[in-house]
Amino acid sequence: NREGKLYAIRIQIGIMIEVPAAAILADVLAAEADFFSIGTNDLTQYTLAADRCNTAVAYLNQGLHPSVLQLAKQSIEAAHKKSKQVAVCGELAADPKSIPIFIGLGVDELSVNPSAIPIVKEIIRNINYSDAKSMVREAAKQVTGSDSEALFVNLLPKILR
Repeated sequence: NREGKLYAIRIQIGIMIEVPAAAILADVLAAEADFFSIGTNDLTQYTLAADRCNTAVAYLNQGLHPSVLQLAKQSIEAAHKKSKQVAVCGELAADPKSIPIFIGLGVDELSVNPSAIPIVKEIIRNINYSDAKSMVREAAKQVTGSDSEALFVNLLPKILR
């Protein structure tokens, strides 16, 4: 630059997938962004129209709801078609029952608080990938978030080696 300081000619630009509109247009966004990060807290809240901070409807805020998982899957597939990396952040990224789901969906990275790293690494090391993919296929057949969560809780011991 004019001041003689070094700078990157090209920096990577990522996009947060936090609203259904972004997930629905993920194929278009993948052509422009260098990577995706799926924000599970907001994506869940906006997909299910259930404010997680409003005690009257917070129980409806189910991150493992089939519609949320479908939007995540759609986003991951769109990014991967363009050879873009996908991270997942938010509470679900560190939730032990959710980790196999995201691995089965094909995410490249989980962004978690430092205190969660040991348990996340332990779970990832012990996941049977093909079983995790099968679990995701079963989840797509569920109707409610409660159904999905029950499925995951029941199948989790079978997926871990």
